[in-house]
Amino acid sequence: MNPQESYETRLKQKVTQLKWQKLHLDPFLLLSLILLSTIGLFILYSASNASPVIVEKQAYRLALSFGLMCLFAQVPPQYYKQWAPWLFVIAFILLLAVLVIGKVHLGGKRWISFGFIRFQPSEIMTLAMPMMIAWYLSEKPLPPNFSSILIAGLLIIAPALLIAKEPDLGTGIVVAVAGFFVLLLAGIRWRIIGVIAGGLVALSPVIWHFMHPYQKDRVLTFLNPERDPLGSGYHIIQSKIAIGSGGLFGKGWMHGTQSHLSFLPAHTTDFIFAVSGEELGLIGCFVVLAVFLMIFGRCLYISLHAQDNFMRLLAGSLGLTFITSAFINLGMVVGILPVVGVPLPLISYGGSSMTTLMINFGIIMSIQTHRRLWSS
Repeated sequence: MNPQESYETRLKQKVTQLKWQKLHLDPFLLLSLILLSTIGLFILYSASNASPVIVEKQAYRLALSFGLMCLFAQVPPQYYKQWAPWLFVIAFILLLAVLVIGKVHLGGKRWISFGFIRFQPSEIMTLAMPMMIAWYLSEKPLPPNFSSILIAGLLIIAPALLIAKEPDLGTGIVVAVAGFFVLLLAGIRWRIIGVIAGGLVALSPVIWHFMHPYQKDRVLTFLNPERDPLGSGYHIIQSKIAIGSGGLFGKGWMHGTQSHLSFLPAHTTDFIFAVSGEELGLIGCFVVLAVFLMIFGRCLYISLHAQDNFMRLLAGSLGLTFITSAFINLGMVVGILPVVGVPLPLISYGGSSMTTLMINFGIIMSIQTHRRLWSS
């Protein structure tokens, strides 16, 4: 390639980049999310026994979620910094309101209903938490000192405990982890992390005492699924059977037996990855994991090139929260983590967590595309 052709190529790339920047969408992240969502619809179609109703509902939710992502990507990130403390306060008040006026659904008091709309305040907190901690630490000297870490820790623990009380241990863990990731990216020292880990181990008997009976049962089942193979251990055992029976290349799309013959519980929601393992095999699972890692890698890239501490901490923590949610789901499906009810992002059937997740990606795109031109 001669210098003239090289210059023209770079010019075309710059023009394309500017077009995407005007739309405030990151093309690599957008295409990766579309790819993962498409894979999810194919897996869901098979997991639902070719139910067009379920797939159509999921497609509508995806369309709405992508629309919200595009909408939130248009908002300059400095506004998110201004809104962060207010969003956190509103989410915290709503969590308190759940204790009083919350609606019980599937054994948990997690929902607030206003007649025409019903939502989980805990999902709002999954977004408000990293924004709040990033806002608080962005104006502090980094790495944070002990007093800053203590205040941030209180901001993290209080909402997480309210969510765990609903009870919704899975979302409570995700909220706590989202806040902790901001501290981690802010440069919290490893010896402090060791102290926190040691404190959690020391408090484990107290935590165990306050856990609900079904939560204790999940931990015991994780340690020994065979203790109750037809009861609490049934999910994990059937999931392992489904994944193991898929082998290297799988049984083929729509040819899974564990889900189609109803041996595998929750095969469209929490345990949908077991369906992909059975039908697509190890190779198919690696492809799904590769797409997750592509999205995570792009989020880290955007975080590294952000223009201030707030944007850097927020983008990095949102990306880490996304991949951690995926890891928790995959871990419980293959039996290396207890079952905590965390869906597989953009794959599991459902709408509330998907909406929050895509808003997160809209904020990440905003951080990337609102960068000043001289720094891009």
